[in-house]
Amino acid sequence: MTELRAGIIGYGLAGAVFHAPLIASTPGMRVAAIVTSDAERQAQARRDFPGAAIHATAPELLADPSTLDLVVVAAPNRLHVSLGLAALGAGLPVVIDKPLAPSVAAGEELLAAAERTGKLLAVFQNRRWDNDFLTARRLIAADLLGQVVRFESRYERFRPEPKPGAWRERPDPEEAGGLLFDLGAHLIDQALLLFGPPISVYAEVDVRRPGALVDDDVFMALRFASGQMAHLWMSALPRLLAPRLRVVGLRGVYEKHGIDPQEDALRRGERPGGAEWGREPREHWGRLATETGGIAFDGQVETLPGSYETFYAALRDALTSGGPPPVDPRDALAVLRVIAAARASACTGATIQPAM
Repeated sequence: MTELRAGIIGYGLAGAVFHAPLIASTPGMRVAAIVTSDAERQAQARRDFPGAAIHATAPELLADPSTLDLVVVAAPNRLHVSLGLAALGAGLPVVIDKPLAPSVAAGEELLAAAERTGKLLAVFQNRRWDNDFLTARRLIAADLLGQVVRFESRYERFRPEPKPGAWRERPDPEEAGGLLFDLGAHLIDQALLLFGPPISVYAEVDVRRPGALVDDDVFMALRFASGQMAHLWMSALPRLLAPRLRVVGLRGVYEKHGIDPQEDALRRGERPGGAEWGREPREHWGRLATETGGIAFDGQVETLPGSYETFYAALRDALTSGGPPPVDPRDALAVLRVIAAARASACTGATIQPAM
């Protein structure tokens, strides 16, 4: 099978830790080119992928589209739209790291360009393949919780001081900085994947840390048509972390502490493919309390292995067989609509009906 050649624009955290290693670990794909203007990152890219072409700018990468089969936009959020449009205009399929865009209108522009060019557009919502979320979905599908009434999900990281100079800390709306666009995009995507579009959104979006310019402490409440509630938290404040995920049903509860280990493993240089990839030790497993068929159970349940590599395996299949992308860009646009509703709610204190 001919390998699909991927060009990655951006070689910071997203490009170097997530996209490049996952692509390189996917049979039938390879990293063919990397774009970064930073000299140190160029040197790192050459060490990591000696066979890849290294470019300083995106126009250099796109000058000859025949050398690529896919472009991955792993650059800062403010560049997602312009780079995505440029790649689609060059006739290439595109993966854009989340969030898709800094606004609903900009996201719609990208979807329109993909439809106009007939090229695949996908959004990297890798935390659909977090171990805790995969396990929760399996328990729900197996009807071990009964009708789900409440989904509690949070990403909390203790970051007491803003990071000087970081683009995620900049208040310009085009940067799409702050936790609502960053971690919130993951939490909202997970909730919508479970329950569909929300019928109402309430949010508290705050800037708490001294010197911070963007939201660093956020709570959201989403209500869904079938009655479920999703309570979502993202914060840089807590020294002590609450449960990462809690799903409450009429017949059972699943609760899980601790973050999926895949990001830390990728940072250490580990790669998917081994038997232990994505697995966590027993002491980190979540707890299930339920009753089915008159039999009660209250104890640990093994966490399914996380599998970020599933995204690129599904993308490869979509590009070679013409199937759907692993994450539909319309799902990412729905996330942007919820973010917009959350900002409106936080400004007014009102519960908002999002335009889904």
